[in-house]
Order: sequence, then C-alpha cells, then structure tokens
Amino acid sequence: MNPLTVFKQIHLSNLFFQVLAGVAFTFLVGYFVPVVGAFAEVLFLGFVLIFGIDLALLFSKKEPVSGKRFVPKRLSNGDENTIRLHLANRYNFKIQAEIIDEIPHQFQLRDFSIQSEFNAGEEKDFTYELRPTERGEYDFGNINIFLNSGIGFVRRKISIPAQETVPVYPSFIQMRKFEMYAISNRLTDIGVKKIRRVGHTMEFDQIKEYVRGDDVRSINWKATARANDLMVNQYQDERSQNVINVIDTGRVMKMPFNGLHLLDYAINTSLVISNIALLKDDKAGLITFSNNRSTVVKPEKKRTHIQRIQDALYNLDTNFVESDYEQLLIGLRRHVNQRSLVLLYTNFETFSSMERQLPYLQRIAKDHLLVTIFFENTEMNSLISKEAETVREIYTKTIAEKFAFEKRQIVKALHQRGIQTILTPPKELSVNAINKYLELKSRGLI
Repeated sequence: MNPLTVFKQIHLSNLFFQVLAGVAFTFLVGYFVPVVGAFAEVLFLGFVLIFGIDLALLFSKKEPVSGKRFVPKRLSNGDENTIRLHLANRYNFKIQAEIIDEIPHQFQLRDFSIQSEFNAGEEKDFTYELRPTERGEYDFGNINIFLNSGIGFVRRKISIPAQETVPVYPSFIQMRKFEMYAISNRLTDIGVKKIRRVGHTMEFDQIKEYVRGDDVRSINWKATARANDLMVNQYQDERSQNVINVIDTGRVMKMPFNGLHLLDYAINTSLVISNIALLKDDKAGLITFSNNRSTVVKPEKKRTHIQRIQDALYNLDTNFVESDYEQLLIGLRRHVNQRSLVLLYTNFETFSSMERQLPYLQRIAKDHLLVTIFFENTEMNSLISKEAETVREIYTKTIAEKFAFEKRQIVKALHQRGIQTILTPPKELSVNAINKYLELKSRGLI
C-alpha cells in the first residue's frame, strides 16, 4: 500500500495520547529514580510493539470495509425520508466503527454519526431519516468510516465514494397517503369529513343494497322485489369538471411555519388536490402568479397528468413583491374556457390587503366557483391564549387579537360577496382543502 495513503488514513485515538503521556511521565520519573527508568524503557518498547500490532491489523487489508448508500430517486419535501446504509466488514476480526455520512448541506447536520461494532465478516444495515424543507437538488457526499481494532491506539479512516445528487419534490408521500385513503374510502380516518351528497345527477352507476343514509327516493322497487331485499339506484357524480389550483407566489407566501414556507404548504396541498380530483374523474390544472411571471398547466384528466403538475411545482419560489391579481384574472380568462372550481392559495394578514384585491376576486367569482384559501397565524393564536401579566404583554396580546379579528372580518366580507373561503392553520391545509372540494362536489356546485 502507498505510504502516503497509509499516512492519510491514520488517525491517532485519545487512548494513544493518554498512554503516550503515561510513558513520558514514567521516563520523567525515571530520570530521578534509576529503577523506574529501566521500567520506563520496557514500557516504551511494549507501547511501540502494541502500536505496531494495531497498525498491522488495521492495514492488513487494502479494502477492509465495503458499503453503499440507498437513497430514493427523489425526496419528498416536508416529510421524513428513509436513507439506508449497507456496510460489510472484510476483516477476520471484530472491529469498532464510527460511520459519518456526508449529508447535504441544506440539513446542517454537523454532528451526525453512527457508532457500531462488526464481527468478522459481518454485514449490517443502518437507516436514518431526513426531512427536507426546501425543494431543489441535494448533494450527498462520501461515506466516511473510522475503524479501530480491540487495541484502540489507531483509527483508520476509510472513505467510500458515494457522491450523488437527489432532487427534492413536492410532498408525493402526502399525496400517496391521501390517495390510499381515498381509494379505500377511509378519508375520515385522517380528518376528512364524510359528506352526504345532496341530490344526484341522472347518470346511473349501479344498483346496490340500501344502507342507512341513502336517499329513499332512489329505491328501485323492481330490484327490491326480485332480490327480496331493499335495493337502491346509485348515481355517480358529474364528471370531468375543472379543478384549478391557483398559487400566489408573491411575498405573502414567504412566511415560515415549522420549517416550511406557506408556499410549500400550498404546493403540497395542490398536488394532493390534483391527485384526488383525477381519482374523482375531474380535470386538474395549475396556475401560479406573481407580479410578472406565471406558470400554466391546462386542466386534463389523464392519470399521467399528475407528473406534469408535479414538475411544474418543483421549481416554484416566492419573491419579495406584491402579486398582480389583474394578471391572474387575465390569465384565467385566457387559459380556462369553462366554469371551474378555482382554489386560490394566498395569504391576507390585514383587511386592507384583501380590499385591494377584492374587485379582482369578485370578477373571478363571476366566471368560476372561487375558493380563497389563506392561513391562520398560529403564533398570534398562541399569544392570544397566553395570560398577560405585564403592560408589554397586554399590549402585545391586544395587537394579536386585532390581527385575529381582521382575519375573521376577511372571511365574513368574502362570504357576503359569494366567495367561498378557507381559513386554516398551515398543517391542516390539505385536510381542510379536501373537505371543501368534497363538500362543493356533494352539493353539485361543480
């Protein structure tokens, strides 16, 4: 083995320096006490011998450890993603190992390490979780392993090349979770309300047994007589309605919550709603807008369409200017030709900020079924619920209550003008948006 390579891989342990300090102290005492001096020489020779044996053991193989990192082809933003390391000991003796994986800098994990022991020839798997909070490309580096034998004087550093770049996409884990519950009709398990349909279309689907809650007007008396059991006609919802997710990418969506920006919550929910809409045989589309830039994905109902929406959401980012709602109005009229459900993700912190955009919201609501979605400031809510004891705390609580009151006034003002609204905490956005979509669909409004 190249001596330079050996030198680079050697790391002396704390034990080495402690023993060396003991030997040096013994020599110092031996300078004054001859008997101790002779013992010090023997001790030093033994120290050198053990050091050499330790070195020989650790460098007895050119490639003492093999390993590989298994990372998903893409990571899900805002979710826990599992990373797996597979390592194998090629020594014929037991070793201790400290594993340091070079994690992307975005996570700022500067103290990440895994301590483990390997028997001779043993293979092990290690897993850990990463939760990205930004979309984009994440670069993984090498897998670094520090090995030491049972002696523990020397640590050998092995660096396994494992550089790779992994993209972080909007939360497809959340999308799949809601998809699974929707397919199995278990959306109520995660907070989605079970909404009974008011009336039905004339599009016949099937005849089924009557269960409590079915519309008695749908009883099929002929089928009931034949089956000797109460049977009802089931009608399916109107299909191929447009569901357009509209995302404001202006400065108001830059506000952080639990590591993510409001924009990221809107992006993740847009992906969930688009997928649910496609499952319901509706057409899903996407529009993003700001002051001078926009993205348009026209509504379609192909299952492969969800990938186009996901790709469009991947590179979205906020800017620090106010969004132009007039451009949004023009874009909707240009790209959406039929009445659609428009889910507008934005944020109004004050009543005056909503008033500036109200004329455009009303004009959009004339052409489409508009649902304006904005966010509760949960930090304000925590201030309101906290007992105020000082004058400063009373002042702070009063201001927080004023902002919370304005949020409720915004909801009231929009309702008075026939505009549907959702005021929600960021973490409950997906459930509340699905509830609203299913409610509007059950009422036959889309």
